[in-house]
Amino acid sequence: MLAWFESPAQSQTPQGGNSLPPVTVDAPTQQSARRAPTKRNAARVRSTSRRTTAPGAPQTETVAVQSQPSKSGVVPAFAGGQVAQGGRLGLLGNTDTMKSPFNVTSYTDKFIRDQQAATAADALILDPSVRSSHPTGGVVDSFNIRGFPVNEGNNGEFVFEGLYGIAPNYRIFTDYVERIEVLKGPSAALSGIAPNGGVGGVINVVPKRAGEDLTRFTAGYGSAARFGGHWDIARRYGDSKEWGVRTSGSLRGGDTPIERQSETTGVGSLALDYQGERFRSWLYLIAQTDRFNAPSRPFLMAPGLQVPKAPDGRLNVTQPWEWSRINDQSALWRTEYDVSDQVTLFADVGGSRTNVERFFGLPTIINTSGDTTSTPQFFGLSVDRYTYDGGVRARFDTGFVHHAVAFQASVYHDALYRRLTNGSLVGSNIYNPTVAPAQFANEISGRPRLSDSELTGLSIADTLCVLDERVLLTLGVRRQGVEANNYLSNVGTLTTSYDKSATTPVVGLVVRPLDNVSLYANYIEGLSRGDVAPQGTSNEGEVLPPYIAKQYEAGIKVDFGRVATTFSAFEISKASGERSAGRFAATAETQVRGLEFNVYGELMPDVRVLGGVSLLDGTLTKTAVAANIGNTPIGVPNVQANIGAEWDLPWMSGLTLNGAVIYTGRQFVDTANRQPIPDWTRLDLGARYTTAINGRKTIFRANIQNVTGESYWSSVASFGTFFLGAPRTYLLSMTVDM
Repeated sequence: MLAWFESPAQSQTPQGGNSLPPVTVDAPTQQSARRAPTKRNAARVRSTSRRTTAPGAPQTETVAVQSQPSKSGVVPAFAGGQVAQGGRLGLLGNTDTMKSPFNVTSYTDKFIRDQQAATAADALILDPSVRSSHPTGGVVDSFNIRGFPVNEGNNGEFVFEGLYGIAPNYRIFTDYVERIEVLKGPSAALSGIAPNGGVGGVINVVPKRAGEDLTRFTAGYGSAARFGGHWDIARRYGDSKEWGVRTSGSLRGGDTPIERQSETTGVGSLALDYQGERFRSWLYLIAQTDRFNAPSRPFLMAPGLQVPKAPDGRLNVTQPWEWSRINDQSALWRTEYDVSDQVTLFADVGGSRTNVERFFGLPTIINTSGDTTSTPQFFGLSVDRYTYDGGVRARFDTGFVHHAVAFQASVYHDALYRRLTNGSLVGSNIYNPTVAPAQFANEISGRPRLSDSELTGLSIADTLCVLDERVLLTLGVRRQGVEANNYLSNVGTLTTSYDKSATTPVVGLVVRPLDNVSLYANYIEGLSRGDVAPQGTSNEGEVLPPYIAKQYEAGIKVDFGRVATTFSAFEISKASGERSAGRFAATAETQVRGLEFNVYGELMPDVRVLGGVSLLDGTLTKTAVAANIGNTPIGVPNVQANIGAEWDLPWMSGLTLNGAVIYTGRQFVDTANRQPIPDWTRLDLGARYTTAINGRKTIFRANIQNVTGESYWSSVASFGTFFLGAPRTYLLSMTVDM
């Protein structure tokens, strides 16, 4: 450690701003220049996972049409440093944005740090296709993507290095994150079936790994009295720098801006890698704990009542004696071996374990005056998950057609164990929360099995390129098996079993009439396990076949050199189960049509922009309740718009101002569309100052979220719970590169 502290500061190349020696702004100079197009001859060299920009630097596995990884093992950033030039497309690996038949956005570590984003939900605040569907100060990061829920449930749906079952189950802390990538739309053929059946998109976490040597420390403060520190250290060893070590983590704790609420988090991660001539291996280890007193909870609304006006976001109806404790441990081992310059074998194995103990209720608003009732419940839950896969990537030519083929076999398994006990009813009010006499959890020993499932898959995809990658056609298919067992709650006896399978295709086309213009289209399907007919139906216990979601999408991407834009139109339809005439059947269907516009990059060398707009037309196209046909689905707004900008002040070197405006249209809490929550707008402002102190690069950051202190209901989950928006929050930090 002393040797690290005494080493000279690493040279930094400015990103997206003026070159200010010795004061620097934090992004590479390449971002200010137009990207050179990738030529076919670069794509046809041996496996790009062996293309090295520095000896021994770790690389990300890729196929022929993919972007060159940078020294940190990820696709380089675009101009401005906030968004990468490409992202992972599941089985297809890292693919250049302009050669991808999908809408995918990859947010960089620089953007995450500058936003002072602690979790994935914070980091995705400027994506117009994504909305967090859980409250600030809550215990889960869940989302609506393109109008469909993702990560709702007890089986986490975050993807880690392309694999389900590895990432922490409920929340992703950004300490160990190099990129957060959002692939918009269903992805069964590319990523497999999501554990909870999410079809709106895939959120992939790209972990940090060792690139250039780094020693970075951050001290931070968040209102009302939450303090913390973060470390990030990377080293490479060996004659050719073939061995890499990176460790990062944090400890934070204290009172949040929400009344009577405190949170303590601890995160630690370790990434080890070996980069040989033909063999490469990575090992990732993550441990995190998240402890809340009085965690924020979503609300239910009594039927037939209008949703009352939102209270001040600082108010909290959760009792001070209610709490949550969640611990996660994750591990992933990845390997690659180049059989030849054209053929690469790969295999991955990993898993995670989550332990949950919590004691809180779900408040129901029972009248328009804001009175609530809630029954605290002790919830002891264990979630064990593991996954393994293997396959081959190959490149070859048939005449003038170049092929990049990937084949993968995969297995995912999860098992949930749960014990529930109930407390006593508590009353409160959203405008004037009251403190009730303390109750205590009455845990019963043992956690009976609640459910288990195994998802197996065989998939193959081929990307065909012609005319120097002017035309790219992707064809793929996955055969997915789903086995699941459900057990009686608190007892553990088997109630229902499930063994179904389905085949899902993908077709994607990219036509590039110019180097900087891409026309794209795709057809892809999503897959969700079918429901089990509930108790009280005439077919109780019957398992429905898997639900298939279908997406049609077309769009255009234009790279102006320093600014890039994407415009897309899509339609997603998904079936679901419902009760009708005493029987449970897959007779319901939701359809969401949308237009998306994204923009990012540098308007000029000292001005950066990131944002866009998403117009959604959600419709209940089929349902047993005839009066609801044509209504808007729960939680789908008609408009989501975001715009964020940064400006490097020309008269004060190193000072950058930033701001963002976030808008979400009206949403409904019920399928009858009688309980709306109004649209809302939020303003965030911030600044950062980059300088050198004793030769060490130092960055001071200050951000204010919800500057105007708006009170608003922020979002609605698919099952009709809705959430209070974040109060005004202050964030301060100082980062030093040793």
